Amino acid sequence: MQTVVFDLDGTLADTSADLIAAANACFVARGYAPVLHPLDDAVIAFHGGRAMLREGFGRLGHEDVEAAIDADFDRLLAHYDAHICVHTTLYPGVVAAIEALREAGYKTAICTNKPEGLAVKLVDQLGIAPLFDALIGADTLPTRKPDPAPYLAAVERAGGAVAQSVLIGDTETDRKTAAAVGVPCVLVTFGPEGEAILRLEPEAAMASYTILPALVAQLLPARPQG
Repeated sequence: MQTVVFDLDGTLADTSADLIAAANACFVARGYAPVLHPLDDAVIAFHGGRAMLREGFGRLGHEDVEAAIDADFDRLLAHYDAHICVHTTLYPGVVAAIEALREAGYKTAICTNKPEGLAVKLVDQLGIAPLFDALIGADTLPTRKPDPAPYLAAVERAGGAVAQSVLIGDTETDRKTAAAVGVPCVLVTFGPEGEAILRLEPEAAMASYTILPALVAQLLPARPQG
Protein backbone atom coordinates (compact mmCIF):
# COMPACT_ATOMS: atom_id res chain seq x y z
CA MET A 1 0.00 0.00 0.00
CA GLN A 2 1.32 3.43 -0.92
CA THR A 3 1.86 5.73 2.04
CA VAL A 4 2.34 9.45 2.56
CA VAL A 5 4.23 10.28 5.77
CA PHE A 6 4.03 13.78 7.22
CA ASP A 7 6.16 15.67 9.68
CA LEU A 8 3.97 17.63 12.13
CA ASP A 9 5.49 20.95 13.29
CA GLY A 10 6.09 23.29 10.38
CA THR A 11 4.58 20.85 7.90
CA LEU A 12 0.99 20.16 8.93
CA ALA A 13 0.65 22.95 11.47
CA ASP A 14 2.34 26.20 12.41
CA THR A 15 3.17 25.51 16.05
CA SER A 16 5.93 28.09 16.40
CA ALA A 17 4.11 30.66 18.55
CA ASP A 18 3.04 28.12 21.18
CA LEU A 19 6.52 26.55 21.23
CA ILE A 20 8.20 29.92 21.68
CA ALA A 21 5.73 30.86 24.41
CA ALA A 22 6.77 27.74 26.32
CA ALA A 23 10.45 28.66 26.04
CA ASN A 24 9.78 32.25 27.07
CA ALA A 25 7.89 30.99 30.12
CA CYS A 26 11.16 29.43 31.28
CA PHE A 27 13.05 32.70 30.93
CA VAL A 28 10.29 34.63 32.70
CA ALA A 29 10.34 32.12 35.57
CA ARG A 30 14.01 33.01 36.05
CA GLY A 31 13.20 36.72 36.23
CA TYR A 32 14.02 37.66 32.64
CA ALA A 33 11.80 39.24 30.04
CA PRO A 34 10.71 37.03 27.11
CA VAL A 35 13.74 36.46 24.90
CA LEU A 36 12.43 34.80 21.74
CA HIS A 37 10.16 36.47 19.20
CA PRO A 38 7.16 34.44 17.96
CA LEU A 39 7.75 35.43 14.33
CA ASP A 40 11.45 36.25 13.99
CA ASP A 41 12.51 33.08 15.83
CA ALA A 42 10.02 30.67 14.25
CA VAL A 43 12.79 28.71 12.52
CA ILE A 44 14.43 28.01 15.89
CA ALA A 45 11.12 26.79 17.31
CA PHE A 46 10.93 24.03 14.70
CA HIS A 47 14.31 22.70 15.85
CA GLY A 48 12.82 21.77 19.23
CA GLY A 49 12.69 22.78 22.86
CA ARG A 50 16.38 22.43 23.62
CA ALA A 51 17.30 24.54 20.59
CA MET A 52 14.99 27.33 21.78
CA LEU A 53 16.39 27.26 25.29
CA ARG A 54 19.95 27.16 23.98
CA GLU A 55 19.33 30.20 21.80
CA GLY A 56 17.62 32.11 24.58
CA PHE A 57 20.16 31.40 27.30
CA GLY A 58 22.91 32.17 24.83
CA ARG A 59 21.44 35.60 24.13
CA LEU A 60 21.17 36.20 27.86
CA GLY A 61 24.85 35.35 28.29
CA HIS A 62 24.09 32.60 30.78
CA GLU A 63 27.28 31.21 32.30
CA ASP A 64 26.27 27.53 31.89
CA VAL A 65 23.82 27.22 29.03
CA GLU A 66 23.66 23.43 28.92
CA ALA A 67 23.01 23.15 32.66
CA ALA A 68 20.23 25.73 32.35
CA ILE A 69 18.68 23.77 29.49
CA ASP A 70 18.69 20.58 31.54
CA ALA A 71 17.15 22.39 34.50
CA ASP A 72 14.38 24.06 32.50
CA PHE A 73 13.48 21.49 29.86
CA ASP A 74 10.76 19.83 31.95
CA ARG A 75 9.30 23.27 32.73
CA LEU A 76 9.15 24.00 29.00
CA LEU A 77 7.39 20.71 28.28
CA ALA A 78 4.89 21.26 31.10
CA HIS A 79 4.02 24.75 29.89
CA TYR A 80 3.70 23.57 26.31
CA ASP A 81 1.52 20.63 27.36
CA ALA A 82 -0.84 23.01 29.17
CA HIS A 83 -0.98 25.52 26.28
CA ILE A 84 -0.39 23.29 23.27
CA CYS A 85 -2.99 24.70 20.92
CA VAL A 86 -3.51 28.36 21.87
CA HIS A 87 -2.02 29.90 18.71
CA THR A 88 -1.33 26.78 16.63
CA THR A 89 -3.15 26.49 13.30
CA LEU A 90 -3.20 24.02 10.45
CA TYR A 91 -1.69 25.27 7.23
CA PRO A 92 -4.34 26.12 4.60
CA GLY A 93 -5.63 23.16 2.64
CA VAL A 94 -4.23 20.43 4.92
CA VAL A 95 -7.51 18.67 5.63
CA ALA A 96 -8.78 18.72 2.04
CA ALA A 97 -5.46 17.44 0.68
CA ILE A 98 -5.20 14.54 3.11
CA GLU A 99 -8.83 13.60 2.62
CA ALA A 100 -8.19 13.51 -1.13
CA LEU A 101 -5.16 11.26 -0.64
CA ARG A 102 -7.11 8.85 1.53
CA GLU A 103 -10.03 8.78 -0.87
CA ALA A 104 -7.53 7.88 -3.61
CA GLY A 105 -6.38 4.90 -1.55
CA TYR A 106 -3.21 6.16 0.09
CA LYS A 107 -2.33 5.40 3.69
CA THR A 108 -1.26 8.42 5.73
CA ALA A 109 0.98 8.67 8.80
CA ILE A 110 2.79 11.19 10.99
CA CYS A 111 6.47 10.88 11.90
CA THR A 112 7.53 13.71 14.21
CA ASN A 113 10.31 14.60 16.63
CA LYS A 114 7.71 15.96 19.04
CA PRO A 115 7.23 13.59 22.03
CA GLU A 116 4.46 11.14 21.20
CA GLY A 117 2.12 12.20 24.01
CA LEU A 118 2.29 15.84 22.97
CA ALA A 119 1.89 14.96 19.30
CA VAL A 120 -1.20 12.86 19.99
CA LYS A 121 -2.69 15.64 22.13
CA LEU A 122 -2.05 18.28 19.47
CA VAL A 123 -3.43 16.18 16.64
CA ASP A 124 -6.54 15.49 18.70
CA GLN A 125 -7.06 19.17 19.51
CA LEU A 126 -6.58 20.14 15.88
CA GLY A 127 -9.25 17.59 14.96
CA ILE A 128 -7.14 15.68 12.45
CA ALA A 129 -6.48 12.41 14.28
CA PRO A 130 -8.94 10.43 12.09
CA LEU A 131 -6.94 11.42 9.00
CA PHE A 132 -3.92 9.29 9.96
CA ASP A 133 -3.33 5.55 10.22
CA ALA A 134 -0.28 5.85 12.49
CA LEU A 135 1.72 8.34 14.53
CA ILE A 136 5.34 7.95 15.62
CA GLY A 137 6.84 10.51 18.00
CA ALA A 138 10.32 11.33 19.25
CA ASP A 139 10.09 8.87 22.13
CA THR A 140 8.01 6.12 20.53
CA LEU A 141 11.24 4.28 19.67
CA PRO A 142 14.76 4.53 21.12
CA THR A 143 15.80 6.74 18.17
CA ARG A 144 14.29 9.73 16.39
CA LYS A 145 14.59 11.27 12.92
CA PRO A 146 16.86 11.41 10.97
CA ASP A 147 17.44 7.81 12.06
CA PRO A 148 15.33 5.77 9.63
CA ALA A 149 13.67 3.58 12.28
CA PRO A 150 10.81 5.99 13.19
CA TYR A 151 9.93 6.50 9.53
CA LEU A 152 9.96 2.77 8.87
CA ALA A 153 7.72 2.21 11.88
CA ALA A 154 5.29 4.91 10.74
CA VAL A 155 4.85 3.29 7.34
CA GLU A 156 4.62 -0.22 8.71
CA ARG A 157 2.09 0.71 11.42
CA ALA A 158 0.01 2.46 8.79
CA GLY A 159 -0.09 -0.77 6.81
CA GLY A 160 2.00 0.55 3.96
CA ALA A 161 5.12 -0.45 2.04
CA VAL A 162 8.27 1.59 2.62
CA ALA A 163 9.38 1.29 -1.01
CA GLN A 164 6.09 2.91 -2.02
CA SER A 165 6.14 5.86 0.36
CA VAL A 166 7.05 9.54 0.40
CA LEU A 167 7.96 11.97 3.20
CA ILE A 168 6.45 15.46 3.43
CA GLY A 169 8.52 17.72 5.69
CA ASP A 170 10.03 21.14 6.26
CA THR A 171 13.55 20.75 7.66
CA GLU A 172 16.96 19.30 6.99
CA THR A 173 16.08 16.55 9.45
CA ASP A 174 13.24 15.45 7.18
CA ARG A 175 15.49 15.61 4.13
CA LYS A 176 18.10 13.46 5.86
CA THR A 177 15.46 11.00 7.03
CA ALA A 178 14.14 10.47 3.51
CA ALA A 179 17.67 10.03 2.20
CA ALA A 180 18.47 7.49 4.92
CA VAL A 181 15.39 5.46 4.02
CA GLY A 182 15.77 5.91 0.28
CA VAL A 183 12.38 7.50 -0.42
CA PRO A 184 11.36 10.78 -2.11
CA CYS A 185 11.12 13.91 0.01
CA VAL A 186 8.79 16.85 -0.51
CA LEU A 187 9.77 19.98 1.41
CA VAL A 188 7.25 22.76 1.99
CA THR A 189 8.21 26.31 1.12
CA PHE A 190 5.52 28.05 3.19
CA GLY A 191 7.39 27.59 6.48
CA PRO A 192 9.73 30.11 8.15
CA GLU A 193 12.61 29.32 5.77
CA GLY A 194 10.51 29.89 2.67
CA GLU A 195 12.20 28.93 -0.57
CA ALA A 196 15.58 28.87 1.15
CA ILE A 197 14.73 25.27 2.04
CA LEU A 198 15.32 24.38 -1.63
CA ARG A 199 19.06 24.43 -0.89
CA LEU A 200 18.52 20.87 0.41
CA GLU A 201 17.55 19.73 -3.10
CA PRO A 202 14.44 17.68 -2.29
CA GLU A 203 12.81 15.56 -4.97
CA ALA A 204 9.96 18.06 -4.96
CA ALA A 205 8.81 21.25 -3.23
CA MET A 206 5.35 22.38 -2.27
CA ALA A 207 4.14 25.96 -1.85
CA SER A 208 0.52 25.00 -1.18
CA TYR A 209 -1.38 21.91 -0.08
CA THR A 210 -3.64 22.28 -3.10
CA ILE A 211 -1.00 20.58 -5.27
CA LEU A 212 -0.21 17.73 -2.87
CA PRO A 213 -2.46 14.99 -4.33
CA ALA A 214 -1.13 15.57 -7.85
CA LEU A 215 2.44 15.79 -6.56
CA VAL A 216 2.15 12.49 -4.70
CA ALA A 217 0.70 10.85 -7.80
CA GLN A 218 3.79 11.95 -9.73
CA LEU A 219 6.20 10.64 -7.11
CA LEU A 220 4.30 7.40 -6.50
CA PRO A 221 2.86 6.77 -9.97
CA ALA A 222 1.54 3.24 -9.48
CA ARG A 223 -2.12 3.16 -8.53
CA PRO A 224 -2.69 2.33 -4.83
CA GLN A 225 -3.88 -1.18 -4.23
CA GLY A 226 -6.98 -1.67 -2.11
